[in-house]
Amino acid sequence: MVDQQKGEVAGATPDPLETVDREFRAMMARMTGGISTQDYGAAFADWWLHFISSPSKQLEAHQKAVKSALDLWMFTTQAMQGQPLPPNDPGHRDQRFAGDAWQLFPFNVYARAYQNGAKFLQETVSGVDGVQDRNEQMMGFALQQFAEAVSPANYPASNPEVIQKTLEEKGANLARGWQHFLEDMERTVNGGATPAADTYRVGEQIAVTPGKVVYRNDLMELIQYSPSTPDVHAEPVLIVPAWIMKYYILDLSPKNSMVKWLVDSGHTVFMISWKNPSVSDRDVGMDDYVRKGVYAALDAVNAIVPDRKVHAVGYCIGGTLLTIAAAALARKGDERIRDITLFAAQTDFSEPGELSLFISPSQLAMLEALMLKEGVLDSSKMGAAFAMLRAHDLLWQPAVNAYLKGERAAMIDLMAWNADGTRMPARMHTEYLYGLYLNNDLSHDRFKVEGEVIHLSDIRVPMFVVGTETDHVAPWKSVFKADRCTASSEFTFLLTSGGHNAGIISGPAHPKRRHRVRTRKAGEPRLTADAWLESTEVTQGSWWPTWGQWLEAHTEGGRVAPPPMGAPEKGCVPIADAPGEYVRQR
Repeated sequence: MVDQQKGEVAGATPDPLETVDREFRAMMARMTGGISTQDYGAAFADWWLHFISSPSKQLEAHQKAVKSALDLWMFTTQAMQGQPLPPNDPGHRDQRFAGDAWQLFPFNVYARAYQNGAKFLQETVSGVDGVQDRNEQMMGFALQQFAEAVSPANYPASNPEVIQKTLEEKGANLARGWQHFLEDMERTVNGGATPAADTYRVGEQIAVTPGKVVYRNDLMELIQYSPSTPDVHAEPVLIVPAWIMKYYILDLSPKNSMVKWLVDSGHTVFMISWKNPSVSDRDVGMDDYVRKGVYAALDAVNAIVPDRKVHAVGYCIGGTLLTIAAAALARKGDERIRDITLFAAQTDFSEPGELSLFISPSQLAMLEALMLKEGVLDSSKMGAAFAMLRAHDLLWQPAVNAYLKGERAAMIDLMAWNADGTRMPARMHTEYLYGLYLNNDLSHDRFKVEGEVIHLSDIRVPMFVVGTETDHVAPWKSVFKADRCTASSEFTFLLTSGGHNAGIISGPAHPKRRHRVRTRKAGEPRLTADAWLESTEVTQGSWWPTWGQWLEAHTEGGRVAPPPMGAPEKGCVPIADAPGEYVRQR
């Protein structure tokens, strides 16, 4: 087992020969975008060796190839007669080829050939006896990336919509596309702001909820938001966002701001804003994020709002960090946390979803070597991995629109946030990947905070856990496992429509959303995720009001006068207006 604390990241003197290996791995990581070619080589070898020793699978592949070729021949014969034909397989509508232009020869043939080929490749690598499940998934993923890249929709000569637009505009779309390409390359090389950032500026169009930075250390700023109601709920809300991106996903434009909604609902809200680490922070670890992050924020909140328990909220890996800190506090007998709310946050990493394709000893060895060299993991490398999981939506379709059609997508606040990434310190990220994703130490009572093992079963406060239906980062069934990891006295699980980000930022301004919610009291039997889904009714509308009602029901002390902004006499001096300085760091 690899220990969550990696001595090499902490600055231990490495063996000279090991240094050569790490330098080589770092070079390879830069060339491949951090992807382990060894992993995929091993996956291919596993599949190939079992495939060539399976005559039945070879015969099956041959039969499918012949069937696919015959289908394409018959389809082409019909298409050449001038009859418009949709290229899609029966029962499967590929939106790339949904337009009328794709129903005409020869473009419908291009699309049909592509679909048949992609389907054949995926079927060939699946179902081979003896191949490890992960290797089969990796082969399928690699072929999916290849298929997305060679789609006829991606090339001007085989995309009828691009051809039509080029003829109509006499090539002006291609000229605009070339300009867009040059602009994007310049931004990539120089590290400039994205077009989204030009439209949505932090502190002007987004992250504009009024407040003050009331505490700052070398890892985070704590924002206290100004009240907007004459009285407030007695117990404050402390939000721990993910450090992989900036906090203001929860404070986008006013109509999409969860922070503003909470404040307008009468809550006193505190938000952690993480520093964007630099090379000098390479040895900052998980213990630092617990101590200087959650602990320090909780101390400051208690100083400003004394003698009150706190509603603790965590988003994504910020929720995981909050859970770790809560378990450590519970071990000490600290009872300052009233309850815990988790947004798309995992505590058990046994089924992390599609991200597992990027988590392996080989993969992490490459990332570790790269971070040892550079001191941090840049957001672009993390963003590339997430983009590959939805290559069509996040890579190829935007490229076709911007560079071939000459159309920039209309900017929205969420896109601006998504473009504003952060770095991660080498030590912390290594500890996180090894201790949680690779070894799943947290759910197996092996994860250490400040040298002592913590136990999630020490968490006994009420919990409100939110999963999203189409989450590819934290699959909802994985998020649901928090019910089995903790000993919560009352466990409420809510499943909302949407994905990892859009599903969470689904306030009352999004009436078409839906959700399911169910509470398990202490002593009641636990359900499997599938049984929970079957037995829980759908409610139309945003899930925010449901959570708001839950918060009110779990708040003691009623409504009181708003607390002061900060507590100068206790070291919490208001030092800047929200959104503060750390969130502006690039």
